[in-house]
Amino acid sequence: MKKLFVIAIAIAAMWVFQAQAACVTIQQGTLVYQSGYLAGYPLQVGVDPYGYNYQAHSYNGSYFNAYANGSGLPPYNGDDTAYLAAWPIAASHWAWPYRSVDVAMKWDDMWLANMDCNGDGKLDRHYGFASYVGSGAWLTNHNGWEVTVGKHGKQANEFIKIVAIPATAVVGAPASYFGEQTVYVDNKVMGDQLWGEFAVIQYVLNDPSNGDHGLRLKSEANAGFGFWKP
Repeated sequence: MKKLFVIAIAIAAMWVFQAQAACVTIQQGTLVYQSGYLAGYPLQVGVDPYGYNYQAHSYNGSYFNAYANGSGLPPYNGDDTAYLAAWPIAASHWAWPYRSVDVAMKWDDMWLANMDCNGDGKLDRHYGFASYVGSGAWLTNHNGWEVTVGKHGKQANEFIKIVAIPATAVVGAPASYFGEQTVYVDNKVMGDQLWGEFAVIQYVLNDPSNGDHGLRLKSEANAGFGFWKP
């Protein structure tokens, strides 16, 4: 029995190796930015000029820079005067007012993989699933910014855990803190619906300028990512 088990494991490992061998990785240099300021350039291994590290499933940078490339704008370098002199259209971008917000994001392969396995020339999203629903995809978002309390500068921050809703989820009233509806699983609140296919399962906000401090939202069902894996 043990021998058969070892053989089965070896065969499974071979299948995984063959599947991965058919995938295109960032290191191969053929995957490119699909649009925006860097359209057509190869995806970088490591941190790119905006702060994305697609290989490591992470982003660290300005809130504005998280969206700048997709809008055809170069990375913001912290100098408002010089940047707007060269790119005045940036002043009307919806994310420009948040350029001083520091953002740290992490995600899993289902949210955005670091390879192309379906052959469309792009990094895979919810590979093997028709949509994010039921995929278990997750993202964490940690934002930090400075606020003024009296005459003193203080730090504010928020932390958000987002996960794809399961196929069995029910979405309904009431309207959620994040502007959509509430997601229910097994008659328990999973979290606040976000972008249709996701739920916020944990939200922490600390802002000394308005008295916000600590946990604002936590899933009644489960606030751990592992629980929502398919």
